[in-house]
Amino acid sequence: MATSAVAGFDVAQARSHSQGVHGMFDSALLIGRDGRRLIIRVPNNQTAETEQSADLVALRALTVGNRSRLPFDVPEYVGQAPVDSTRAVVYELLPGDSFEADALIRHTGVAASIGRAIAAVHSLPTTFVGDAGLPQRTAEECRTSTIELIDRADGTGLVPEALVRRWEQATDDDALWQFAPTVIHGSLSSESFLVRDDAVAGVLGWAELAVGDPARDLHWLLASGEEAARNALTAYTGARQGSDQRIAGRALLYAELELVRWLLHGTDTRDQEIVDDAAAMLDSLVETVHRQTMRPLGPGEEPVLEVSDVEAMLAATPRDHIPHDSSAALQTDSFDRSEFDTGSYETAEFAGYASGDSGDGDLGEFGAAEEPGHEDAPAAGDVERRDTGEYPTDSFDREALRRAAQPMGEPH
Repeated sequence: MATSAVAGFDVAQARSHSQGVHGMFDSALLIGRDGRRLIIRVPNNQTAETEQSADLVALRALTVGNRSRLPFDVPEYVGQAPVDSTRAVVYELLPGDSFEADALIRHTGVAASIGRAIAAVHSLPTTFVGDAGLPQRTAEECRTSTIELIDRADGTGLVPEALVRRWEQATDDDALWQFAPTVIHGSLSSESFLVRDDAVAGVLGWAELAVGDPARDLHWLLASGEEAARNALTAYTGARQGSDQRIAGRALLYAELELVRWLLHGTDTRDQEIVDDAAAMLDSLVETVHRQTMRPLGPGEEPVLEVSDVEAMLAATPRDHIPHDSSAALQTDSFDRSEFDTGSYETAEFAGYASGDSGDGDLGEFGAAEEPGHEDAPAAGDVERRDTGEYPTDSFDREALRRAAQPMGEPH
């Protein structure tokens, strides 16, 4: 199969490159007799196949000029071959190691490198995204899609009114939505990053590449603890020169809405277990709304969630079986995501970010990458992309969700 996908490649060794049982792809590492290392991926279902096609469109759009602006490598498409009713796609193996969020972000140097890497993506020129036929969303469209998500959740009758009020205050805050849309990766998580020598060496999983709200690429950092997220955000805002003063507030909003999306997935699929899990977590979170005080995301004096509770929710939200799992990592698929140890922010410190205060940082030198071959990659018109303004979800760990639903500070 590999030899038909890559002319002249002579396989000397092959071994599984998947972990766990929940991934949408089967992956293998192929080592050639000349030492060349390739990754071959075969989608396990239609959703995975659609994601794979979208990923190839994004990689095609990331030309050598765009890649030269990034301080890390991007997967390089090599070839493809038919497998039953689908296809196997082959990529060059990128150097670097992947880590869980806790281990990844708690290293100060790595956290800062992640912040600068995200900033570099957001600094790419937006025109190539439209030229490739990929989604482009204005700030108002991002706001509208968020309102629609909240309204859908409120319509279930399962979201406590205190949470709905909090989120509506955020969407009513005009200042929160005054930002310039940027190029976004669209599905960042800890699994997206490959690290080498304490710096980001590669970024995977580009199926949701778009122009949209840069805050969508930051919400996952809230699962990493106060100092770690602070280091990453400081490096990010420094590299972006504080161009988006309210980005952390929107990132926090998106973090909280992760549970809403889990609830809606349960109602859409009529899975009562998911619905009950999500409803229980929402009830737990509304208790925090009533007992904690913190600067709100939008105008008003309503008591709001403590960031540490949001961290626990993010780190534990189950994510398997959700459609369009675009964050499935290119190099290590079939993840069974384990729970992350979550730290707790000093709420006053993070509130500074949410309100627009930011630290200094410096964007390092950009390294160049080779342009991949895309002769067989699909065009944007060949891929059905949902332009809903919603960001994708990852694979879920239900047991971790149940642990996170316990009151903060109690033993698990």
